[in-house]
Amino acid sequence: MANGGFNFKGIQTKETLEKNTASADALTKKRKELEEIAFLALAKIIENISSENQGELQKKLVLDDTNRVIDDILYESKRNLSFSDKQKVAGYVMDEIFGYGPITSLINDGTITEIMVNGPESVFVERQGKIMRVENSFRDDTHIMHIIDKIISPLGRRIDESSPMVDGRLPDGSRVNVIIPPLSVKGPTITIRKFAVDPYSLEDLITFGTLNQDMAKLLKACVRGRINILVAGGTGSGKTTLLNVVSGFIPDNERIVTIEDAAELQLQQEHVVTLESRPPNIEGKGQIAIRELVINSLRMRPDRIIVGEVRGGEALDMLQAMNTGHDGSITTIHANSPRDSLARLETMVMMSGMELPSKAIREQVSSAIDLVVYVARYTDGTRKISKISEITGMEGETITMQDLYVFRQDGFDEGGSVIGKHIATGIVPSFMEKLKAYGETIPSSVFTPDRRL
Repeated sequence: MANGGFNFKGIQTKETLEKNTASADALTKKRKELEEIAFLALAKIIENISSENQGELQKKLVLDDTNRVIDDILYESKRNLSFSDKQKVAGYVMDEIFGYGPITSLINDGTITEIMVNGPESVFVERQGKIMRVENSFRDDTHIMHIIDKIISPLGRRIDESSPMVDGRLPDGSRVNVIIPPLSVKGPTITIRKFAVDPYSLEDLITFGTLNQDMAKLLKACVRGRINILVAGGTGSGKTTLLNVVSGFIPDNERIVTIEDAAELQLQQEHVVTLESRPPNIEGKGQIAIRELVINSLRMRPDRIIVGEVRGGEALDMLQAMNTGHDGSITTIHANSPRDSLARLETMVMMSGMELPSKAIREQVSSAIDLVVYVARYTDGTRKISKISEITGMEGETITMQDLYVFRQDGFDEGGSVIGKHIATGIVPSFMEKLKAYGETIPSSVFTPDRRL
């Protein structure tokens, strides 16, 4: 992405464009041929596979059988394949049997953070914050439904026309959302949000430019000093990643209860209780909502309550927990700005069914939440904390806030990357005395703005 002007070097001639198109068509034709052979091989060996034994020995036996069947198919059809192409065919077959079909390689790719299946021939991924199309494809909608069944069956979930949406997770912790017709008009859709096998550390986020050293010192002191924190941001902005990192500052001697729709948090402390909501069963009964888990968690003697995301009436119970002795609790919320996150909290409290006046709700919010950390995803795909804001109280019927840190964007470099810097506003938060009561001190230099800016 250039800052201005045109780049004629990137413009293809008609001949070059036709050549590239022909090359892409040839690759697609070759891939389709290999997939066809893999499908024939799969049909021949599937009956001999024991579903009870999925170990390494079973995989080796199946691979040996697959290679033999592939050779038979090539001999019968008088076709020849290179050794590497035979390996690809065998890989397709093994992915169908022991993995998740065409998306297995994407799930195993550590550089991919999101996988989006929009249809048999429409598969996209997110790499380094950028969405791109990949050549992986399914045979048809039935093939996609088969993979969906492999994903959700171990979870005890079901999906059909009467229940066309499912949230779940893969064995590695990746979050999965599935939606099928009639709600998904163009066919079955799969969205997989992947998480790092090794959770990101604070040093990783500093290296990525998500925050700087001074902001890290502030957040660490706030978590250890039992400041109630609301992490806000848009979809895919890195809220859960940041929540994972800051929750790592919670002392090991505290009892933590986490509450989520699909367990994603990877807390490293020893004393952690993980609660997960439950959808209704086939009879439409047995649903356990987030709100019920929040209420129940108060009876579990928690030192801290961490709610993966508030999106409904549980917001009221979370605020009440923060106001009644569970200081240091953390939650996330979808919002477009720190101010918008407070308005959304107010709306969610109204969803609880309690008829409270707006002023009373805002007083609950202002007394419960101490700090709003807003995370944003920028145009170059990077995630950064764009604001750290303190809630200072009420003026009339308005919640008052002040920014402690902001990210100032200065433009883009030649590669299209965002240029900018996190800066302190110079405001010292009013909760400093509370931090001192818990033995936490923050150097005054953390809040000193850079006079050179």
